[in-house]
Amino acid sequence: MRRPVKNRNQVSPDIMYGSTTVEKFINYVMQEGKKNTARKVVYGAFDLIKEKEKASTPLEVFDLAIKNAGPVVEIRSRRVGGANYLVPREVRAERRLSLAMRWILEAARSKKGTPIHIKLADELLAASKNEGEAIKKRENTHKMAEANKAFAHFAW
Repeated sequence: MRRPVKNRNQVSPDIMYGSTTVEKFINYVMQEGKKNTARKVVYGAFDLIKEKEKASTPLEVFDLAIKNAGPVVEIRSRRVGGANYLVPREVRAERRLSLAMRWILEAARSKKGTPIHIKLADELLAASKNEGEAIKKRENTHKMAEANKAFAHFAW
C-alpha cells in the first residue's frame, strides 16, 4: 500500500473564477514557466465557451468536461510468475482529475491549424457533451479494463 503523502503542495484558487481546479488546469497548460500565457489561453477558451454556450457558465462546462473525461478504472501492468498481466484497478480521485486534464489538453494540442485557445474550447465543449478525443481515450481505457476483468484477482 502507498504511504500517505506528508506535504502535498496546495494550489491557490485562480484569479478570475476562484477555483483551484481551474488553477491546476492552468498549470497543466503552462509550458516553460510561462503562466501568464497559460492563463490567457485558458481564459480565452472560457470566453469562447461563454459565447458558444449561453445557457451555462464556462466553469460549469469545464467541471462537467473534467468529470466526463476522468476514468473510473484503469489497467496497470503486474508481473506474476514470469507473465505480465494487465490488472484493472480503480482510479483515485486525484489521479482521475489529473488524467482528465492531461487527456483534454493532449486532445486539444493534437489538432493542428488553429490557435490553442480555440482548440481547447472545442475540446472542453465536446468533453462536456460526452464526445471528443478525451472521451474516446476514457472509453478505450474502460474497454481494456473490462476485457482484463478476469485478472482482477491479481490486484495488490
